[in-house]
Amino acid sequence: MTAPTPVEPPPLLTERRGPVLLLTLNRPDRLNAVSLPLYESLLATLRDAEVDPEVRVVVLTGSGRGFCAGADLKAHADGPPSGEARKRYVRTAQRVNRRIQRGRVPVVAAVNGPAVGAGLELALSADFMLVADDAVLQLPEVALGTFVGGGVVYTLAERIGILRARELIYLGERLTGAEAAEMGMANRALPTGEVLEASLELAERLAEKAPLSLAAAKRLVGFSAGMSRTRALREEARALERLFGSEDWAEGVRAFREKRPPRFTGR
Repeated sequence: MTAPTPVEPPPLLTERRGPVLLLTLNRPDRLNAVSLPLYESLLATLRDAEVDPEVRVVVLTGSGRGFCAGADLKAHADGPPSGEARKRYVRTAQRVNRRIQRGRVPVVAAVNGPAVGAGLELALSADFMLVADDAVLQLPEVALGTFVGGGVVYTLAERIGILRARELIYLGERLTGAEAAEMGMANRALPTGEVLEASLELAERLAEKAPLSLAAAKRLVGFSAGMSRTRALREEARALERLFGSEDWAEGVRAFREKRPPRFTGR
């Protein structure tokens, strides 16, 4: 009689908390190191969230004692993927980070432990980053003969400036979460046990805002730095004109007049 084949746990856990979608990287035995199945699960889940009007905010965290230790180097002990496998891995990773950065829904990274390499790339792609004050953060790719991904060449510099970003990428310096918050890489540093709760509280506050307005803010804040001032002003005006015709705008005005919290629907 053959023993049953052990069932692999899902690489990503999902949980709905009202309008908040909690995503948990679920490879705790590998400090949630990224793999192609994990990236594919993240991409599919984020795509679904984009078209679900009930999802207002996404919180991304890690199971166990880490957020994400980056690439699973043990899985590459016999050498990196080659050919089509390499292309699929890299491009899927880039699509995940682009979806986090450019999607409709705000994303909060709850960095509950080490965020290294690809893990820090995911956190930097998020709109907000709350981090454990003693978490280790690092981009070691150049020292390992590889290179950063996920848009770190701009997400990091946008947060802390080009000179400091060069130091962290070229030299692979380690930071604590407290140091990251002090230099502006993260929004807040907290004791480890408080990171997820604080991230969910922030997500709930975001979920109360008008989703169409948040989507416009996400599309323009930060990314307008690459536009001319004329184009940025034009895009702002277009967003405002569209929102003037929305049901949410009318509801916001009514709620202000009636001195009550607004009930936005995303229409």
